[in-house]
Amino acid sequence: MNNEVVIKVDHATKNFKLPHNKNNSVKSAVINFYKRNKSYDLQKALNDVTFEVKKGDFFGIVGRNGSGKSTLLKLLAGIYSPTKGNVAVNGKLIPFIELGVGFSPELTGQENVYLNGALLGFSRKEMNALYKDIVDFAELSKFMNQKLKNYSSGMQVRLAFSIAIRAKSDILLIDEVLAVGDAAFQAKCFDYFAQLKKTDTTVIFVSHDRSSLERFCEKGILLNEGKIIESGDIHKVLNTYSGIIMEELSHSQSTSTDQDKDINQKSNSKDKSASINNTKTVDKDGISKTQFIYGESISIDYEVIVKKTIINPILGITVWKKNIDSAIYATNTLIEGYKETGKFVKGDKLYFKATIPQTINDGEFYVEPAIANESATIVYDQKLKATTFYISGSNNPHSLISSVDKIVFHKIDSSIKPKKTTK
Repeated sequence: MNNEVVIKVDHATKNFKLPHNKNNSVKSAVINFYKRNKSYDLQKALNDVTFEVKKGDFFGIVGRNGSGKSTLLKLLAGIYSPTKGNVAVNGKLIPFIELGVGFSPELTGQENVYLNGALLGFSRKEMNALYKDIVDFAELSKFMNQKLKNYSSGMQVRLAFSIAIRAKSDILLIDEVLAVGDAAFQAKCFDYFAQLKKTDTTVIFVSHDRSSLERFCEKGILLNEGKIIESGDIHKVLNTYSGIIMEELSHSQSTSTDQDKDINQKSNSKDKSASINNTKTVDKDGISKTQFIYGESISIDYEVIVKKTIINPILGITVWKKNIDSAIYATNTLIEGYKETGKFVKGDKLYFKATIPQTINDGEFYVEPAIANESATIVYDQKLKATTFYISGSNNPHSLISSVDKIVFHKIDSSIKPKKTTK
């Protein structure tokens, strides 16, 4: 193995046998044991995976749940052996991939510190010297005499991580368990990661948090159904991953579910003077679609069928990001200066179109069109989730929008004295 390469995975495959016969009792277990023909399904958790990690790399592994990430980490940690292929690790490796591994729920936090330390190869004398730092980092000094079974999952992960980072390892494996910790503890962990980047420690980092992966990792791989479908530069890997997520979301969710229709019906006013139809998102050429690349022109348009005479109606849209309580964009004819939109009678059709800002970052978004009377006191029609669209490919996905202006940054020249002002 090249001295610079600390992890080399060569055509690794990992299969699991899933038996069809379930043993629900001692009798069924004995009967199934003596059966000659035992049927099972073969689950291929990893399929011909090949990559390598060099010393000092902060290496990201991404993929949907069930894509094989945890299986791969367990191969690297030596917990599993590959069914085919080889996994070679050059250096001392510390895995932090399962919450509670090496902990005993019936022991106190203090007793678990010494137990876990022993599993990592520390002597009691060494643990005595490290104990205060471990407790201080975990911020659990008031709870060390309590049994671990009374700890929350977040408290357990703080304690386990605090112990693990004391070990002098060449390679650190970190799985999604850090997501259990609170925001303050995660910030402390990320400060620790920043320190690690200044050393030769190699870190394998599994996370769904794009901003963290982009902040720390230079390289990575994308797993999908047990195979590597993208590798190399972390930005390229994450952009491919975003595309897969958006593709799945657009297929798995209809633009208007039955539940959304019920909500729309309840939210509408009894006044049925107008009805909104055919809400869609379109590109710069007017082609209807739901998946967009960051920076691409996105317009929202819809039609209104007038059922009773209306005068100067207000038409508009609101755009919501999934799981965000505040709207990220809203506009209407009144805001845009159309104080008098006109008089319309039964049978007339109206057309509305609005182009949203091109600085909106990655995510899933809902469109809410509405039409109201000229004083906005009566809502003629409103669709809370008329359609859904997706944006991917931003280099700044952890914020709602990206800046359109250049930033200003320079060192202040302290040799230049400020001019005296005269009264």
